[in-house]
Amino acid sequence: MGQPDIHFLEIAQRRIATRHRPGKAPTLVFLPGYASDMEGSKALALDDFAEAHGIGLLRLDYSGTGASDGEFADGTLDRWIDEALAAIDQLTSGPLILVGSSMGGWIALHVALRRADRVVGLVGIAAAPDFTQWGYSESQMQQIAREGLIELDNPHGAEPSRTYRDFWQSGQALRLLEGLIAIDCPVRLIHGDEDSEVPLDIAQQLLRRLRSADVQLLIIKGGGHRLSEPPEIDSIGRMIHGLLETLS
Repeated sequence: MGQPDIHFLEIAQRRIATRHRPGKAPTLVFLPGYASDMEGSKALALDDFAEAHGIGLLRLDYSGTGASDGEFADGTLDRWIDEALAAIDQLTSGPLILVGSSMGGWIALHVALRRADRVVGLVGIAAAPDFTQWGYSESQMQQIAREGLIELDNPHGAEPSRTYRDFWQSGQALRLLEGLIAIDCPVRLIHGDEDSEVPLDIAQQLLRRLRSADVQLLIIKGGGHRLSEPPEIDSIGRMIHGLLETLS
């Protein structure tokens, strides 16, 4: 059948690119990571999964990324959360399972808190809540605050990884790991034990902080941050399939 066409939503005078596959509930919502988009290998594998199982799937590109309008430098965590919420509210109905990759896992947690009446499950793939706090040294945080930008080596490409002051400040204001996270739906976390970008300890902290009594953490031996190798993607698919069976 192929991928759904790209459609654009006007959200706060920004054109946000989405791909929406209709299907039965619960609808899956894929939330990409920092400086990533809805066309990565995990997102495409999730689209294949949704098509094979006849369930709905919503994907989107945050403003300043992928096919969406805007400048990446203008992106903030609260802006991207608002875009995800608006896309969900405008394009979906009924129960949702959020699937967040890296920073998308942080966004998924905030979406689940704000749409608790609709979110029936959450999957975090190398989820990175609060990375504006633990992901930088004190001197790096001082540089961001002082200069408005820090550029670091990017393990996934030639271009440096850039963090802007507005994003960092919004992330600091939206930290979650310092208290109870009032999410009660089933949560599934998957994390590589060789993830050099998001320490495994973050997944373990998240497991402890979630209020839900149904939280499971799958650790992939030898897995890095991306978790995009075929066996790793298969593990993600099995995790989502198991969650769907739990909810049926």
